[in-house]
Amino acid sequence: MADKGTVLEVAGREVTVTHPDKMVFPEARRPGGGVGVTKLDLVQYYVAVAEGALRGVSGRPMVLKRFVKGIDQEAFFQKRAPANRPEFVEVAELKYASGRSAQEAVIRDAAGLAWVVNLGCIDLNPHPVLAEDLDRPDELRIDLDPMPGVEWPQVVEVAFVVRQVLAGHGLTSWPKTSGSRGIHIYARVEPTRPYKDLRLAAETVAREVENRVPELATSKWWKEERGSVVFVDFNQMAKDRTTASAYSVRAVPDARVSTPLLWDEVEHCRMVELTLATVLPRFAELGDPWVGIETAVGTVDSLLARAKELGPAEKPPKGEGRRQSSMPLIEVAKTKTRPEALEWLEVWKQKYPAVAAQLEPADILVDGMRGRSSLWYRIRINLQHVPEAERPPQEGLLADYNPWAGFRQP
Repeated sequence: MADKGTVLEVAGREVTVTHPDKMVFPEARRPGGGVGVTKLDLVQYYVAVAEGALRGVSGRPMVLKRFVKGIDQEAFFQKRAPANRPEFVEVAELKYASGRSAQEAVIRDAAGLAWVVNLGCIDLNPHPVLAEDLDRPDELRIDLDPMPGVEWPQVVEVAFVVRQVLAGHGLTSWPKTSGSRGIHIYARVEPTRPYKDLRLAAETVAREVENRVPELATSKWWKEERGSVVFVDFNQMAKDRTTASAYSVRAVPDARVSTPLLWDEVEHCRMVELTLATVLPRFAELGDPWVGIETAVGTVDSLLARAKELGPAEKPPKGEGRRQSSMPLIEVAKTKTRPEALEWLEVWKQKYPAVAAQLEPADILVDGMRGRSSLWYRIRINLQHVPEAERPPQEGLLADYNPWAGFRQP
């Protein structure tokens, strides 16, 4: 028999959850006990935390990151909202420099949350703009991305430096866990400036943090030049970028949540303890730590003035393959999925065990690259810690996946 789904009444609307018993997180704890989080559990979680989740996504166009084959398979990114969407789901047309455009979904209530999750979205990925003004962001987003070998206390220390920098430029900062290994820090700003100004403001924050704690953080664009520090990632402030929003469940086996925090909680929080099973009662008991973010609005004027004082930063890359790295890099594999990439990395290590033994954690570069509608992966090795005479040459790739096969490359 065909699955008729489960009909929920959410925000005064009826939303059908198809295949409600589909297991999304087989290994994750359920709220209230037991193991195994179903699709219906996930929808009900988002409805329960809707007040907080909507604070991050309401009125914002979002990319639909759909895990239709489960969390152990790569998601595909759907920019265009489905044509058969319900009437309470709006669209906003985003236009990009490439000449392409997409009518992306815009939700404004808990019913919209339920609808999005029913499509197979596990985390929510909104743009930093409101549908009413698509070219002027109202959020400054800083992503603290720890390089391999960096422990949590270092991420925390850098987060507080970011807070100091933002406060020094008149901005109130709001932290949340990424749900992976890092911390996201947001600041609301007046939507009066274009993306390029917001990106320059975010880059200025990164440079200021690096200037204050160069042993802990970096703003370097090139991954191989960062070392074992925290990358203060300013690249999220681009028109084609989105970030997992507040209360987003991440597609990892224990169903970790990108959890908003009070600054007093940051030092002692542990990512593994903030899962769907624990965040749900936390929200019911404590509410949303980000209450008030809507009114804590500043400007990036001071940061832009500081950018002029600092002078031009390193230019971002344009195109691919045109830069000669200052580091001794070799490329090992290009694959469709991360597990495949890591498997080929192990093959390479077995071929060159003496070289692999000399590598530092940050010397192994696992790059998630944007394809047409999903990520693909590249493995590179930085041989900087290997004596020159012992460095293996660049050889044919162990795997050479082409994400553009069958498509015209943009």
